[in-house]
Amino acid sequence: MTLRVMVVGGYGNFGSIVSRHLMVMPGVQLVISGRDSQKLLRKVDELNAQSDAVCEHWCGDAMGPDFKSALGLMNIQWVVHTGGPFQGQSYAVAESCIDAGVNYCDLSDSRGFVTGIGVLDGRARAAGVAILSGCSSVPTLSAAIIDQQRHRFKRIDSIEHGISSSAKMPGLSTVEGVLAYAGKPIKQLKNGRVHEVLGWQDLTLRRMRSMGTRVLANVDVPDMDIFASRYGARTLSFKAGSGLKLGGVANYLLAQAMRTGMVRDHVRWAARLHRWGLWFERFGDGKSAMYIDVHGIGVNEQPLSMSVQLTAMNDKGPEIPSCAAVALVAKVAQGYRPEPGARACVGEIAVDEYMAAINDPENLSMSVRFSDERG
Repeated sequence: MTLRVMVVGGYGNFGSIVSRHLMVMPGVQLVISGRDSQKLLRKVDELNAQSDAVCEHWCGDAMGPDFKSALGLMNIQWVVHTGGPFQGQSYAVAESCIDAGVNYCDLSDSRGFVTGIGVLDGRARAAGVAILSGCSSVPTLSAAIIDQQRHRFKRIDSIEHGISSSAKMPGLSTVEGVLAYAGKPIKQLKNGRVHEVLGWQDLTLRRMRSMGTRVLANVDVPDMDIFASRYGARTLSFKAGSGLKLGGVANYLLAQAMRTGMVRDHVRWAARLHRWGLWFERFGDGKSAMYIDVHGIGVNEQPLSMSVQLTAMNDKGPEIPSCAAVALVAKVAQGYRPEPGARACVGEIAVDEYMAAINDPENLSMSVRFSDERG
């Protein structure tokens, strides 16, 4: 039986990647949606040119009242919501899916959006559908990586992780989203106590394998809430940065200006930084990575540390957040049925399923090292 999947925002930065993968996936019939009819039709033509299958489309506002009926009329079974920024966005798309009896996942990495999705849990259970938020690098992939090696640890004390992107700019909505908390307090954990850091502050240098030294700063992600209960970690932190050090400094300066009140509207500055970033991206090396450092006690009662790095070459970094949804849809197309309810998308897919969805071993590789390894 064919699985009918609609990608909301199917012509956007991440939506285009998801759609490209789903267009050629066996057992999946792709439908893409968006509000701009010209962009939508151009993407439909592009997708149809890459496959013998036919991509369908719906032009409209997925946040609006017509979305529910469109899902029913088009017999949609799964919705992949890629239309960010998710910071401050309502759950209108997910609610329409519940009312229409359609399963849903989104690519949100907004802490409030992902951890708050549970407000829909009762309605989702009653409707018999899965509403999965954060089907992206964080928390889906970060949790999958830790889950894969969790059996080695008797106790996990700290998880420090982050992302260093290539210089290639994401879409404007992504830039708006990540700058929404510039200079604003972010709650993290340190030695079991909640403490606050400021968004895009505390610049640090991290040497990353095959990538040299990258500039990172504080970023807010759902993992800060999820990992404390899921793994019992008492120290949690997350940092991110762009491939060019200049980008990290620019974000830092904007955060400083937001904190002091010199700048009040981050959206206008996000547009400026996006334009500048497009010009400077030619100077990047095309390399991105997610890193995860886990410290705790091993099953042999001895201290154990794990260092993981997932590296993407040739500007393939955007595949990483996009392909959690691809992996989930592939699993569903093969018969997997997530439990009904609304929750963060953790524990739904494994690392191997994730990597198989990307299917690009020449450009993506993962290294895992433990404290007792030599060399």
